[in-house]
Amino acid sequence: MFALRARPNGLPEARVAVSAPRSVGRAVARNRVRRRVREAFRLAIGAVDHDQGLDLLIVARSAAGTARHEALQAAALGALERLSPKAAG
Repeated sequence: MFALRARPNGLPEARVAVSAPRSVGRAVARNRVRRRVREAFRLAIGAVDHDQGLDLLIVARSAAGTARHEALQAAALGALERLSPKAAG
């Protein structure tokens, strides 16, 4: 549904950037996918405890446009949980 890149940012909070390529659809579809993915990550970041701030770059894929919100949120939470040990080291 998305690709995720992360780097420590030296701040106490996470910053999120969401990108949707033209392959996702026209502008209206891309904007909708960006809003849905951003909201899923906003909720997931609150559920995951990170000791350091991260800059997150999320590249949405076309599957994110048709996925249910619960599936997006579960995927975001899973991605952040997998990322947690990697970000520390």
